[in-house]
Amino acid sequence: MRTLTIEKNDAGQRVDKYLSKALPNLPMSLMYKFIRTKKIKVNRKRTDPKVMLELGDTVELFIAEEFFEKKKRSLPSVEKLPPDVVYEDENILLVNKPSGLLCHSDEADSEETLIDRVLSYLVLKGEYNPDEEESFAPALCNRIDRNTAGIVIAAKNAEALRVMNEKIKAHQIEKSYLCIVHGKMESRSGCFKNYLFKDQKNNRVTVYDRYTKGAKEAETHYRVIDFKNNLSLLEVRLITGRTHQIRAQFSHAGHPLLGDGKYGVNREDRKKGYSSQALCSYKLRFAFEGEATALDYLSGKEVALDRSKIDFLKEFERG
Repeated sequence: MRTLTIEKNDAGQRVDKYLSKALPNLPMSLMYKFIRTKKIKVNRKRTDPKVMLELGDTVELFIAEEFFEKKKRSLPSVEKLPPDVVYEDENILLVNKPSGLLCHSDEADSEETLIDRVLSYLVLKGEYNPDEEESFAPALCNRIDRNTAGIVIAAKNAEALRVMNEKIKAHQIEKSYLCIVHGKMESRSGCFKNYLFKDQKNNRVTVYDRYTKGAKEAETHYRVIDFKNNLSLLEVRLITGRTHQIRAQFSHAGHPLLGDGKYGVNREDRKKGYSSQALCSYKLRFAFEGEATALDYLSGKEVALDRSKIDFLKEFERG
């Protein structure tokens, strides 16, 4: 028999969700059977898979030792490639993801990712020890495309992850981008509001001006900052956060992003050295509302990248 004590990062989740992460070798079917037959208890009493665990609870497991074996989590060394930290406190980490780096690994891809760098950074700082955590690991709260650069939010603890995910879902984090598009915009500022349908197989979206079955509404606001050499530098604010939203909407409007090979024709762009879309998530504003949370101190805070860190912007300003 073993007893697991619920720590801060394990509290606030269902028994079955906790056990699926704490005991990855335990098949789900067996887990439910063990709960039903009282081989898994909470606070020495019969439990239910849907029971919410609280700080200090104990989970008693009368099961074979083989289910407790864990694979060692191998974390890459990032001494030469630490994440570019934009903001950090005891709960969250904002990092500047470079273009070309994945946020998470693809199933068929084993290359280093942004979350690898974040985890290793926190291990090296002594703020995360995977061997001491039963079910939690620091995680990214949002993601951006491989070839888009900019700010990504990481949560250091379970409470921060829960709150940040809720705020993102409630559209209480304002995201602003800088991008360069082909041509001169028809107005100095404007809004695109249409519908995006995602083709999962080809990882591409189609834009429709009227509702189409399966499509999701997308809204984007933009402001022209500068225009030169038949290119427009824009600040863009996302109201919704759909896949490839900015790239697809501007292409649909006749102004594809500079360097975008998926939604534009960029043969000439590549000759000029633009191998990926000129798009950067450069600013976040925490616009929290509603019930009090552990992250209320962030409300109203704005974090932005130094413009010198945005490569395509330097090229544009040089003319």
